[in-house]
Amino acid sequence: MAKVLIVDDAAFMRMMIKDILTKNDFDVVGEAADGSQAVDLYKEHSPDIVTMDITMPEMDGITALKEIRKHDPNAKVIMCSAMGQQAMVIDAIQAGAKDFIVKPFQADRVLEAINKTLG
Repeated sequence: MAKVLIVDDAAFMRMMIKDILTKNDFDVVGEAADGSQAVDLYKEHSPDIVTMDITMPEMDGITALKEIRKHDPNAKVIMCSAMGQQAMVIDAIQAGAKDFIVKPFQADRVLEAINKTLG
């Protein structure tokens, strides 16, 4: 069972992703509301995959992605973005994100991105 860390500053977005994942036999090992929490939880739990919101207070998703990849160059991170954040998505992919999903989340797309990334 793959371990997932969910990162989003909006609690209802985390709940939506968690719901999709737990119904499909993923183990959600942690939830973070900002990038610095995400980095700490990644180091603590070593999840198989991370869903990372791009726009968050304190530390944004791209900075958190870079910090996580400094700690673990093989980290698998999927970025979550709102419509119209294409430039940030490109930055994220260049920083090492494996894929991205667009809000509002479609369960099929979330699962497809995660399963493809886990390979």
